[in-house]
Amino acid sequence: QVQLVESGGGLVQAGGSLRLSCAASGRTFSSSAMGWFRQAPGKEREFVAAINWSGGDSYYADTLKGRFTISRDNAKNTVYLKMNSLKPEDTAVYYCARGRTPQAMGAVGPNDYDYWGQGTQVTVSS
Repeated sequence: QVQLVESGGGLVQAGGSLRLSCAASGRTFSSSAMGWFRQAPGKEREFVAAINWSGGDSYYADTLKGRFTISRDNAKNTVYLKMNSLKPEDTAVYYCARGRTPQAMGAVGPNDYDYWGQGTQVTVSS
């Protein structure tokens, strides 16, 4: 049994920054890759970023690379998503998820993950 709880979402102005957190409970957090996805109204769920079990390797959607940074603190069972230079099109519900394997690269589809958080709303105003 694994539970994931996101926090840190909210309303920010375009150009601002926000850091999301995802706290995990349960077994084997440090042995799993972790990922972030987002879903805007009327849109399909979209891959954002992933990080491997140790935090030494990360992978990003091409359109977000350079603005978003994923990190993790295994001692705290927490994964983070730092978002800079936010744009209105970043508005979405953001979800964290646990990967089925320790690797991050290539884990870009929902089926590569087995547990999901409830999501946190990010709204970017213009």
